[in-house]
Amino acid sequence: MHYQLKYLTLLVAFFFISINCFSQEIPKKKYDDRAVQDYIGLLSEGEQQLLNNKLKNYADSTSTGIVIAIRNDIEDDIDFYAANMLAEWGIGQKGKDNGVLLLLDTNQRRVAISTGYGVEHLLTDALSRRIIENDITPEFKKGDFYKGLDNGTTSIMQVLSGEFKGTPSTGNEGIPIIFIIIFFIILLIILSNRNRGGGGGRRYKNDDAARSLLEAIILSRAGRGGFSGGGFGSGSSGGGFGGFGGGMGGGGGASGSW
Repeated sequence: MHYQLKYLTLLVAFFFISINCFSQEIPKKKYDDRAVQDYIGLLSEGEQQLLNNKLKNYADSTSTGIVIAIRNDIEDDIDFYAANMLAEWGIGQKGKDNGVLLLLDTNQRRVAISTGYGVEHLLTDALSRRIIENDITPEFKKGDFYKGLDNGTTSIMQVLSGEFKGTPSTGNEGIPIIFIIIFFIILLIILSNRNRGGGGGRRYKNDDAARSLLEAIILSRAGRGGFSGGGFGSGSSGGGFGGFGGGMGGGGGASGSW
């Protein structure tokens, strides 16, 4: 049984590592000192400046980095891409992991919120989805991308400060199928281990196998542990945005379409 568990652990870990190996490359930041990374000129210079000032002031007063990225060439699942981008760019502060990425892709017509470990207990997946559905995508559907991003970042700030009072979402907030599969794989390992009863040495080995599987999944999902770039972003320089401080992603968040 121990060898079966070890084989299963390696197989699942290989699956998630393979996803990262063949995932789309994360681009370098367009600006090292700006919170708004608009690669396609979707926003006017004035709109970018307004959002930059808003997010810079928030980062200066709270140390929490909220970054907006705008692209039109994302081929991967946008949730996975956003989690890797947050980790690769080091959004948030090292040790606090208090970064948030608001990513939109005009080609997919999708938008995602990705959170760091230090804020995901506040900005939960459900609240992220609610912000997307109630505050962001309604404006995107009207063609007003600035207002959608302005509304979304304001709601994110309110959530992190405990002031958010948005209306409940009417959309589907179900659990993605991949997490259901992961849950049952881990549950199977735990139950198989317990059903064996004795054999203390083997039982500890099975526990180690289960833990290794769980760690591989978590690290892969978050874009950590060498499975993606995971580099540290630059800190504040010359009075610019200081939200690239080496924060790490937690894999939390949500996405939606318009």
